[in-house]
Parts: sequence; structure tokens; C-alpha cells
Amino acid sequence: MIHVEGLRKIYNRHLAVDDISFDLEPGQICGLVGPNGAGKTTVMRCLAGLIPASDGSMSVGGFDSRTNLIELKRQLAYVPDDPPLFDDLSVAQHLELMGRLYKVSQFNRKANRLLETFDLVDKLDAGATTLSRGMRQKLAVCCAYLFDPKVLLLDEPMTGLDPPGIRELLQSVRDRAEAGATVMISSHLLPMIEGVCTHYLVMKRGQLRFFGSVNQLRSHYASTCTLEDAYFAAIDENLSSNASPSPTDQVLEMEVVA
Repeated sequence: MIHVEGLRKIYNRHLAVDDISFDLEPGQICGLVGPNGAGKTTVMRCLAGLIPASDGSMSVGGFDSRTNLIELKRQLAYVPDDPPLFDDLSVAQHLELMGRLYKVSQFNRKANRLLETFDLVDKLDAGATTLSRGMRQKLAVCCAYLFDPKVLLLDEPMTGLDPPGIRELLQSVRDRAEAGATVMISSHLLPMIEGVCTHYLVMKRGQLRFFGSVNQLRSHYASTCTLEDAYFAAIDENLSSNASPSPTDQVLEMEVVA
């Protein structure tokens, strides 16, 4: 569903992403992790078609970013860390707008279910500017989920959420993957995503330190006990050791883009 090969992004002579390659299939959930400035958001923005790659190739759902960018964008939804909602619209109006833009079938059923899931039913008429940070995040996620995208790119989606909200979000990610979506979720809250992800992509200073399944992660860093331990091992490892397992080593802005 997602294919990335040799992705590079240069900003004003600064190499933000350096030769990243990975593949994700439907139903997989990839944790995109790394220190601040590692290039995680840049990877997501390139995938979403919001900024052009300097080099390399990307495809989503079989649509290549170089030849069919519009169709690629229709396959996915991207929720950034600080979703830019419309100040003049209420919660209900945000969902209505998304429903019309994407011609969502069974709009009322889907919208009501999302509002209930994310505890926004009593905020239907509230303006975006009156919402708390966590509620704004929930609304952005609802808008992203509404049209059932095949790929979800969630950049620090737990920011501002309380514990019940985090639980709701993570369960919704599982549900979306079980329904066939491919999900990429970036987060610094490693213990929170440890039980959700099927794969991990670890970055540092724009470079890939590890990509693989949970089993491959545990196999490669056999001395570690948790995702957090493996994460620190990956970012501290010398790149010459090639943290990503070879085939012979395998254990087997709210910006919904249209």
C-alpha cells in the first residue's frame, strides 16, 4: 500500500531525509519514532504530497507521486501535530464539509459513530476556537476517518489527549487497521504505541536506523526488553552496522489531503 524507495529531502542545503526506503501493506501499523529533528514529519509530509521529495520514489495504493499525485492524495488522510482547523466552523460543520468534499456515503451514521467514539457529541455546535487542545485533535482525527482512507498518517496524534482519549485513539487505530487501512503513527510516547504497532521505523538525523516488524526488532536487539530499550539501541547504533535487517535476516496542516 505504501512504497518508498530512496527518499531524500533537502531544505536550503540541509539534508532532512537521507535515502529512506520501506514498504507497508494493508492492515499494518507502523510506529515512526526518533528524536526531535529526526525527519519524521518531513517523511509524512512528503508521503502526503504536501512537499515534494528531492529524490527517490513514493507510491500509495499503486499511485506514484511523480505521475499521479492527485490520485495518491485521494488514498490518504494526514493529521499533523497541530491540526489547522477552520476558526469559523463548528464541530458539526467541519464534518459536514468533509462529507461533501469526499462525497461520503452514509454520512450521518459515520459521523455520529465518530462523534460518540471520541466523546464530541455535546460539542456539535461548538466553534473550533472554543475547543481544548485535545478536543481539536479529536475533531481532526474524526475528519480524517470520515471518508475511510486507505492510508492514515498520524503525526503525534496523542498530543493534548487525556488517558481516556489516548485509549480511544489507539483502539480506533487498531480498528482501522483491522478494516484494511495502512497506518503510520509518529509518537514520542513509546510505551503507549508499543502494544499497537506491527512495524517500527526508527530515524535519527534524517537517516533510517531500523525498519522492520516487531519480531524483527526483538530479534535484532535481543538484549533489550522493551520498545524503549530497542529504540535507544537503534539510535545509538553505528550506521555501518545497518540496523535494518536484510532479506536473509528476516524472521520470516487538520490536513486531509484531496
